[in-house]
Amino acid sequence: MFYYVLKYILLGPLLRLLFRPRAEGLERVPASGAAIVASNHLSFADPLLMPAVLKRRITFLAKAEYFTAPGITGRLTALVLRAADQISIDRSGRAAGQAAIREGLGVLAQGELLAIYPEGTRSPDGRLYKGKVGVAVMALAAQVPVIPCAMVGTFEIRPPGRVLPRIRPAAIHFGEPLDFSRFTGMADHKAVLRAVTDEIMYAIFRLSGQEYVDRYAADVKAEQAKGRRRG
Repeated sequence: MFYYVLKYILLGPLLRLLFRPRAEGLERVPASGAAIVASNHLSFADPLLMPAVLKRRITFLAKAEYFTAPGITGRLTALVLRAADQISIDRSGRAAGQAAIREGLGVLAQGELLAIYPEGTRSPDGRLYKGKVGVAVMALAAQVPVIPCAMVGTFEIRPPGRVLPRIRPAAIHFGEPLDFSRFTGMADHKAVLRAVTDEIMYAIFRLSGQEYVDRYAADVKAEQAKGRRRG
């Protein structure tokens, strides 16, 4: 219930006023039934702006750090995610990843929309990074379509190192649903999971216009952090 209070009364109108999110391809999001929305991830604003333009409720698998982030924007994001019953996931290790998949499948089993960031973390520099295969595992296990989504302009709202967000417009592009029924029963094949994930990331790449990097964003962030410590 509070999800809709946030969306239509408290937060949604403010977000639409400040950032003027422009949605393209909303008709490609199913009006009912389970589906995965797989998006690039550029900013803290992403999980706030996407629900503001969707007609349906959507549940995010949100990294645990979003619920404990410092600062004004961090506290605001945590407050909104908790109030809207979004799911906190721990990304530390294989067991945590399996738990996130179980949570996601539970949402899909209820016929709901599930939002996933296949990159696993925010882009450190605005480029699109290699996707992790969890999105493929869920799509094949639940046998649901995947709607690729591109957030455009949200990196500039709050790039790394900036404390307060810039007030500027953003766009959300939804692509044609991807059907992976041809891979039914093959969710335990690593090559299939990689192929499905890469197809999803290519669709996001075409929608976003970002430069693609064939590396995991988390690895790049770790290298950057190591370099700062050395410096």
